[in-house]
Amino acid sequence: MKKKRIVTALSTLLIVSIIATGCGKDIEVKNGSKVAVSVKKDKYTATEYYERIKEDNISTLVDMIDKDLLSKKYKSNKEEKEEIDKQLEQIKSYYGANEATYKSILKQYFGTDDEDVLRDKLSLEYKRKKAVEDYIEKNLKEDEIKKYYEEEVFGKVKASHILITVKVSDTATDEEKEAADNKAKKKAEKIIKELNEGKKFSSLAKKYSEDNSNATNGGDLGYFELNDMVENFSNALKDLKKDEYTKEPVKTEYGYHIILKTGEKDKPTLKKAKKEIKEKLREQKLNDDQSIFYSSLKAIREENKIKWNDDTLKKAYNKYVDELIENSKPKQEEEQPQE
Repeated sequence: MKKKRIVTALSTLLIVSIIATGCGKDIEVKNGSKVAVSVKKDKYTATEYYERIKEDNISTLVDMIDKDLLSKKYKSNKEEKEEIDKQLEQIKSYYGANEATYKSILKQYFGTDDEDVLRDKLSLEYKRKKAVEDYIEKNLKEDEIKKYYEEEVFGKVKASHILITVKVSDTATDEEKEAADNKAKKKAEKIIKELNEGKKFSSLAKKYSEDNSNATNGGDLGYFELNDMVENFSNALKDLKKDEYTKEPVKTEYGYHIILKTGEKDKPTLKKAKKEIKEKLREQKLNDDQSIFYSSLKAIREENKIKWNDDTLKKAYNKYVDELIENSKPKQEEEQPQE
């Protein structure tokens, strides 16, 4: 705490000294450095101040570097402004309209209660995000893109489904929830048995399906992208051939489904799909490992050939960035001891 108070006091005195020296006064020199602040008989040079704070304030220097680098390539625009406005509105709506509470939250989480200063901070984070996205896409390998195309890109599919929901109240016990789940699953299995006996899918959908948006149409969902559906649904559907239905109920957050594939279109060419594939792979990488965000920023700075003329600053920077990368890596699950 004592060190922090000294640094804070020196910061204030340094500003006063800069104003004073700008008024035509002669600048004192101590040990070859200009005296920035004098307190009675004590004299503090700008060099002494710099040596004292440089390790503790490396994040501020990194912000300055990134702002200079990224502002040249990523100009502030309407999209950025709308995104920042949206973030501020979310903070206000979450913590209420009380101005004092709003400013207190800003100070607590962002280090400032000045909205203009916060906008600058959010602008820098927006530009960092754009830069990282571009860097990841630029460095994707062609074999990564091709592999994703072969395994994950499909043409639009057409399907019908029968949905059986799990009817249970929010206050139900675990036993009651399990019983309701089993009941829904057994009903879905009974419908599959009727399909196996030759009954028409559309007739059974009209009779049993609890998806009111399409039950009267025989459960027809029309054509759609596989990724438009929840994961379990799309995974079950991609393995089906045309006119084939799932032989086991497919469970999702909505209940149990019986799915019939009724059509499938050719998938787009790699050339047409490439842009979307890059976006998907980029998001996949960032979601799987948040440390890629910080390692990408580090690489972007290296590409711009930052030169460190101070070894202490360089070490402080490397330590700061390495900690950001390490702390944001996915946590490995601890191995359970074998019995």
